[in-house]
Amino acid sequence: MHGLKILGAVSNIPLLISAQCPQYIDYAKKAHGPLSSGKYKLAYQRPSEECRTFKSQGLEDTLIHMESVIKDPDLYRLFQNAYPNTLDTAIKWRGHAADNADEELTFIITGDINAMWLRDSSNQMQSYLPLLNASSDPNSIASLYRGVINLQARYLLTSPYCNSFQPPVESGIAPAENDAASQDTVFPTYSNTSVFECKYELDSLAAFLEISADYYKATGDSKFFGKFQWAQAVQAVLDVAEDMMLPTYGPDGAVLKSPYTFTRYTTRATETFANDGIGNPVANGTGLIRSGFRPSDDSTIFQFYIPANMMFSSYLGSTAEIMSQLNTANSAILASKMSDLAESLHNAIETHGTVDHPTYGKMYAFEVDGFGGRTIMDDANIPSLLSAPFQGYKVDFDTYANTRDLILSNSNPYFMSGPVINAIGGPHQGPGYAWPMASIMRILTSDDDDEIFNELAQIVSSTAGLGLIHESINSFNESDWTRQWFSWANGLFGQMILDLESRKPEILESSFQ
Repeated sequence: MHGLKILGAVSNIPLLISAQCPQYIDYAKKAHGPLSSGKYKLAYQRPSEECRTFKSQGLEDTLIHMESVIKDPDLYRLFQNAYPNTLDTAIKWRGHAADNADEELTFIITGDINAMWLRDSSNQMQSYLPLLNASSDPNSIASLYRGVINLQARYLLTSPYCNSFQPPVESGIAPAENDAASQDTVFPTYSNTSVFECKYELDSLAAFLEISADYYKATGDSKFFGKFQWAQAVQAVLDVAEDMMLPTYGPDGAVLKSPYTFTRYTTRATETFANDGIGNPVANGTGLIRSGFRPSDDSTIFQFYIPANMMFSSYLGSTAEIMSQLNTANSAILASKMSDLAESLHNAIETHGTVDHPTYGKMYAFEVDGFGGRTIMDDANIPSLLSAPFQGYKVDFDTYANTRDLILSNSNPYFMSGPVINAIGGPHQGPGYAWPMASIMRILTSDDDDEIFNELAQIVSSTAGLGLIHESINSFNESDWTRQWFSWANGLFGQMILDLESRKPEILESSFQ
C-alpha cells in the first residue's frame, strides 16, 4: 500500500483503506472490464475488494447463488454491480458513541456528499433485509442496522424537522458544506455543524419508523430498542407530526403561527415555499399531516402529501408493537397513541385523500389541501402513490387500481415516454427524464408477468453500458442520464431481483437479448 486513508471504523478502530482507491464518483463514470457476454456488454463496476467499505460473506454468497438463477448475462451483471453498491461504496464510517461504548453508530452517505439522509439511509439498508438476521457480531448486517437506527435517533433528537445530517463528531469527518442552503431561512433554527439541510419531509420521519420495523421484524430483537434513545426519538417524531396537523387558520380566521417555515434564495420554484415560507394554506379537520417537501426534496404544492401520510400510517402501526414491549413508564401510552394515529391517518387518507376522476374513477390524489385543491400525478421518488402497497399501506384495491392506471399513463404529467424507457419521472429532473427507480417499483407492485418482463427489459437496455442504475434517463437518449452513483436505486434493484426469485423465478430464466 502506498499510503492509507480512514474510510470506516469498527469499535472506533479505523478501517484502513489504500489511498490509491479511486473515488467512486469518478470510478463509476467509466466502463470497467470484464464486460458481460450479453447483447449490451455491461461493465463490471464493483470496486476492488480492498476498496469496498463493508464486507459481507452473506452478500458474496448471494451473488454466487444468483449467477445460476439469472440466466441473462446482462441482467446478472446489473444485479452483480447494483446489489452490493451501498456496502461497497457508501458505509462511510462505523463506530460507537463517545459517551457509551455499547451504542453502535453507522454513517451512510448517498454518494459524493458526506451527509446522511434519513430517508435514503433507511432505504439503503432495506435492500439488505434478505441478509438480515439477529447477530451481536460487530461486522454483521444487524450491527449496521443498529448503528443507523441509533444515529438517526440522535439526529431526530437534535433537529426533528430536518432531513439530512452531518457526520457524527466521533467520526472525525469534517462537516460538509451546502452552498445551496447558505441563505436558507428556516424555523426552527438549526446548527450547520449537525445539520446538512433542513427540509421538513414527513417521509423522513416515517423512514426512521420503517428501518426500526424492518430490523425488529427480521431479528425479533425488541430489547435493542430499550437500550438507547429510540423511544425518545419516536416521541420527537410524534411531536412533529402532531404540530404539523395545525391548519393555516384558526376558528376566528386568524393566521396561526406555523411550527415550520422555510425560504431559500433560488431560481427553482420547487426549492422554496409560497407565502413567505409557510406554504399554500391547508384546511382544518382533515386529520392529515403536512409535509413541506416530497421525497424528491422538491417542495409540495399542497402540503397534505398523501404518499407520506400513507407511509407514516403504515409504519406507525408496525412500530407500535415494538413500543408496547419496552415496559417503560409511558411505553404503553405511546404505543396506544401510535396505533390510534395510524388508524386515524388511514381513515383520513381514504376520506380526504381520494378524488373522483372523470376518466379513471375514484383514485388517490398526490397532494390535497383540504379546501378542494389537489394535485393529480405521481413522482418516481419513494414514497409514491405507486409504492403504497410496497410500504405496507392497506390500499383500497379498486382505488389503487384506478390510481395505477392513471399514473402509469400519459394522463400523469410526469410519466415519460420514449424509445429508450417509459417510466414515471418528476420535477426534480424535469420533463423528459424517466427514473428507473419507478420501473423497479412498478415491478415490485405488479403480478403481471408481461409487465414485469417489459420493465426489466427497459432497465437492462438503458444503462448506457455502465451497468448501474441511474437516477434518471432521457427517454429519447440513453446516453443522457443523471447520477451514475445512486446506491439507493441500485440496492432497490437488487432487492427487486431477489423478490422475483421468490415469487416469479421463471422470469429470471428469460433472455433480454
